Amino acid sequence: MSGRRYHSVCFCVCLQEFVDVSPPQRNWKGIAISLLVIVVVCSLITMSVVVLTPVEVPGSSKSRLTVTDLYKPEFSVHDPEATWISDSEVVYRNRDGHVIKFNFALNETEVILSNSTFVAFKVAKYSLSADLKYALFAYDVKQMYRYSYTASYIVYNIYTREVWELNPPEVQNAVLQHAAWGRQGQQLIYIFENNIYYQSDVRSISLRITSSGMEGVIFNGLADWLYEEEILRSHLAHWWSPDGERLAFLTIDDTLVPNMALAQFTGSTYPRGLQYPYPMAGQTNPAVKLSVVNLFGATHTQELQPPDQFRHRDFYVTMVKWISNTHLAVRWLNRPQNTSLLTVCDATIGVCLQRHEETSETWLSRQRQEPFFSKDRSRFFLTLPVKQGGQGDFHHITMFTKKLRSDQDEVRHLTSGDWEVTKIAAYDEKNQIIYFLSTEDSAQQRHLYSVSTVGLFPRRCLTCGLKEECTFFDADVSPDAQQAILHCKGQRESRSMKFINLSCLNKHVASDFMKINTWHSLKNPEDNLKTCFLLISKIYSLGDQMVTEEFRLDWDSVLVETGQVIVARLDGRGSGFRGQRVLQQVHLRLGTVDAEDQIAALDANGTSLMSLHQDYGGFLMLMMLKSTERLIRCAATQAPVIDWSMYASPRSSALKLDLSPSCGINPADTYLHVLFFSTANVHFQHSAELIKHLIKIGANYTMQIYPDEGHFLSKRSRIQLTHSLLERCYWTVFDNHV
Repeated sequence: MSGRRYHSVCFCVCLQEFVDVSPPQRNWKGIAISLLVIVVVCSLITMSVVVLTPVEVPGSSKSRLTVTDLYKPEFSVHDPEATWISDSEVVYRNRDGHVIKFNFALNETEVILSNSTFVAFKVAKYSLSADLKYALFAYDVKQMYRYSYTASYIVYNIYTREVWELNPPEVQNAVLQHAAWGRQGQQLIYIFENNIYYQSDVRSISLRITSSGMEGVIFNGLADWLYEEEILRSHLAHWWSPDGERLAFLTIDDTLVPNMALAQFTGSTYPRGLQYPYPMAGQTNPAVKLSVVNLFGATHTQELQPPDQFRHRDFYVTMVKWISNTHLAVRWLNRPQNTSLLTVCDATIGVCLQRHEETSETWLSRQRQEPFFSKDRSRFFLTLPVKQGGQGDFHHITMFTKKLRSDQDEVRHLTSGDWEVTKIAAYDEKNQIIYFLSTEDSAQQRHLYSVSTVGLFPRRCLTCGLKEECTFFDADVSPDAQQAILHCKGQRESRSMKFINLSCLNKHVASDFMKINTWHSLKNPEDNLKTCFLLISKIYSLGDQMVTEEFRLDWDSVLVETGQVIVARLDGRGSGFRGQRVLQQVHLRLGTVDAEDQIAALDANGTSLMSLHQDYGGFLMLMMLKSTERLIRCAATQAPVIDWSMYASPRSSALKLDLSPSCGINPADTYLHVLFFSTANVHFQHSAELIKHLIKIGANYTMQIYPDEGHFLSKRSRIQLTHSLLERCYWTVFDNHV
């Protein structure tokens, strides 16, 4: 939908002669005036339709964005999935679907797989063996949770085009939970029924590495729901050593974890129950252990021992990274998430030695960040909160160097200021340079910087002014830290990916070698701006940053194109990348100070609000609804939190929406659109409580259900949702304003 709906009305006027004894006297002047009025009215209606309905001309820079456009290939960002396979070579997939190998040093390209191969085998996901002789194709992919999925796999010989199914021994047509290549030659691992299988090459017999796997209970090399959603933010819980000789993996045991039951309503005569382990606060957490299996020679599995202070307490493993062929960096975090230990573990004997401890009076953030170690492991780098005078704490690069004849580290901060280092991109040990992304130039921007670890040169911005209008970058650096792929994410009219030479940038000479990916140019009709607007605010979750110069294209972009809507993104207390003081002011005050900041911004504009968010964002929006009067005309919320005691212990029950009849949701002034998704990790309890309350106070609301879908909807459901938001909420409010 691209504009407001109007219905043309046809007026049919019948002039009937009535019989009278006297001669007919026609008032020709009156008839002419009536006809003129009718013509004028029809003209005004037609003109309204023409003026208020956008003209959509394909390919025209003046055409307006529509809901349909959001889901067209030319409006989607193509992810080339670029992967470094050596210090100078990258494999990526171009927009035409061909898999390309690009040699950075020689500036040469080679087609590894053609797009016709993907079509022939209905490939949904692919990966290449380390020797580039074979491909692994996944098909019939079925999404599980946010990251996890199941699929069937075939192995494809790139040169002979021979194919065969990947199956465990004595199993046909297996549906696997994961399959991937190793670091050497044709090494393969796959996970079936929560157990890990290994093949030294594509023709060898599969070796089962674990045997304890149990569906929904014990996970080997895979994350359970808690680790996937909240801890690792990935469904993978295994890590290859650099030489491919060892594999580290988590075993997650949910035997004692209470199950959450969610109904599946479609596809069968009776509803089915889906159960998955879900530990609420105060309930039993999964038991987890980290092991390393030696894959060369006699198979041997060594468990890595957690630190003594965590050994008999609940803890999480939040980060695992190989820093040599035999040593790993592992971060252990206690359950309150206010103490973490970074250890270096010897995979041959299972001993882990502490290198750094971090504590907080509130909670610790960035617990998934990976440290960068020198080859001899005597030096490593992290981003840690550093006090900047009265400005509070900001994350900056901290260098730890082991002292001679001492167990203590020398600590030095390489950056400082009231801005955040958001990511350490690489460590060039040869030239003693750290590459990192930060908000130094602006809190809304991301640029790539370099800093010398030995003070040879001052901090430099390598991408400032590198590409016109691009102010938001990400970087993927080569293994030797000499080359990088720059992802431009902040240009209004395109997104692109470039290869650059870091040494050239350090000398302030930019080298643009190859432009891989651009996407459809979108022109904003700035000449359509008017003086009266409807304000839409998009609310964040804790630690998010909404106000950035990263290019986004979403349903609210369609409304902006009408020229009558402003989209506001507000970062108040509780938002990220503006220092710890801003982030952690919501500690033990959820839904209070952050709601106050959102309301203050809206109140200053004196405008209405429509917002869509889920979970905590939905809770925050409802807190705003009950705290304002006539400020918020319409709101949309997806599976909002109503009562934190449904997640947490009874002491958190104060953090709940006031469901008394006198709470601030005014049934006359506010139109509330409630969205609920009935499967995955959505708790219907919250939506049920909210609906019950809305009925009690006679609120003007609608509810929308997407059966058997989770937070992340199918394409068809997303399109339907977008249309619904525009129809039900936007036009309801707009009719009251125009």
